[in-house]
Amino acid sequence: MTIEETLAGLVERFNRKVERTPALADELRGVARTIAIRLGPAGSYAVDLADGRLTNLRSGAPARADLSIATDTATFEGLVAKEIGPMKALVTRKLAIDGSLEDKLLLRRLL
Repeated sequence: MTIEETLAGLVERFNRKVERTPALADELRGVARTIAIRLGPAGSYAVDLADGRLTNLRSGAPARADLSIATDTATFEGLVAKEIGPMKALVTRKLAIDGSLEDKLLLRRLL
């Protein structure tokens, strides 16, 4: 599976989770963020979060991001597959997150 397919699957999984979880939908109502994902040599991507849905997945770094995630491809795939937790990846410096505390906490909902 390519990185683009993995990202698209993550977007679909998140959007389905929001549809099935009214409390999560309420929590994300009115939230608008641009999320940048840097995967080293594999490239950069961006996705928008608006009213509880991830949309507009695209390759390339956005001009402005509210939340930036930087990791390598293997760690990213491990996070998506839940083979490694975000906290372990942060502590071992395999994952870097740049954004406000609120936006960093939002990330736990995305993975």
